Amino acid sequence: MGAGVAAAAAGAVCGLAQAAERFNGPSLAALARAKGVRFGSAVGAGPAGSLTGAFEDPRYCQVLIDECGVLVPENELKWYVLRPDAKTFAFERADRIAAFAKAHDIALRGHTLLWHHPKWFPAWLTAYDFGAGSVAAKNAKALLVDHIDKVVAHYPQIDSWDVVNETVDPKDGSIRRTVFSDAMGQDQTLDVAFHAARAAAPKARLVYNDYMGWEAGNEAHRAGVLKLLEGFRKRGTPVDALGVQSHLGTEDPAAPGSLGQPQEKAWRAFIDEATGMGYDLLITEFDVNDRDLPADVGVRDAATASVAKAYLDLMLDYRQTKEVLAWGMVDKYSWLQGFTPRKDGAPQRPTLYDDNYRSKPLREAVAAAFRSAPTRA
Repeated sequence: MGAGVAAAAAGAVCGLAQAAERFNGPSLAALARAKGVRFGSAVGAGPAGSLTGAFEDPRYCQVLIDECGVLVPENELKWYVLRPDAKTFAFERADRIAAFAKAHDIALRGHTLLWHHPKWFPAWLTAYDFGAGSVAAKNAKALLVDHIDKVVAHYPQIDSWDVVNETVDPKDGSIRRTVFSDAMGQDQTLDVAFHAARAAAPKARLVYNDYMGWEAGNEAHRAGVLKLLEGFRKRGTPVDALGVQSHLGTEDPAAPGSLGQPQEKAWRAFIDEATGMGYDLLITEFDVNDRDLPADVGVRDAATASVAKAYLDLMLDYRQTKEVLAWGMVDKYSWLQGFTPRKDGAPQRPTLYDDNYRSKPLREAVAAAFRSAPTRA
């Protein structure tokens, strides 16, 4: 689908939107902008995305228009969606989101140029024969650089890219092996990705993105990320920022039955080390997992709002935090409904709006965090 056709499709889907139930006061985008921060959300255009259906829903689109200053395709720019084979790019689904953002004067982020995790490679890439020795390294580099060049060139409106995603194994902090790293070496693969992204998008913010959390059980993951960031600096790899996914309560192997056991002191030390190396921060995939909270909606909403406010207050206290991206805006479209279903069968309530498009205490917690955050220079 070309950009013009995509724009027409976006208008057809979302132009009929009825206004979502209004929140009180300014939008989250406006509150964030007043402090020098961007607020927005992921959205999926399907059919491969876990937010499938959201982009076909006019009321959901209206929430995005009302609240967001930036959008990010949830899955549409990942290799397993975008690359059906070694020679083909399937831009159509991401084009719809890009056209919608442009039509409504909303910025666009890119996620992700290299999800360096073998589980999420398309089958053809996992089985790809790069050859042997130096030939393999040359061919692997050529394929990776060509992918990055073509994707970045296709979306010149994107000004912030998750270049590499989730390459640190949370079990021991090591770098994941893939067909690329087997051919080129682990550090070389990641460096090639960032250098290619810098050449293709010299003015864009280039981000390493990962899901290490502030809960107990993430210690090895955090240590591995810091080691990776330190290596980037030592090698002169052009990485501008650390993307902190912030799926609160999801990546918490040590404390089932709650929203986790935040290790605030250790988390601040982690963030201090990252910012001390000169990295900016982005909250890239924010939601709050309520899978193990009591069934009572009021209790759940109060708990998720409370932990979100504490977390965002801490993160926004760092002036290096430049963006906050929700991973979906309406509960029924959240990826968590299928990824971590509640044992009682009740729907999760992990996002800022409920299934009737009414803003929730979690939305107000985000607004309050923006209001109390220091202003960036």
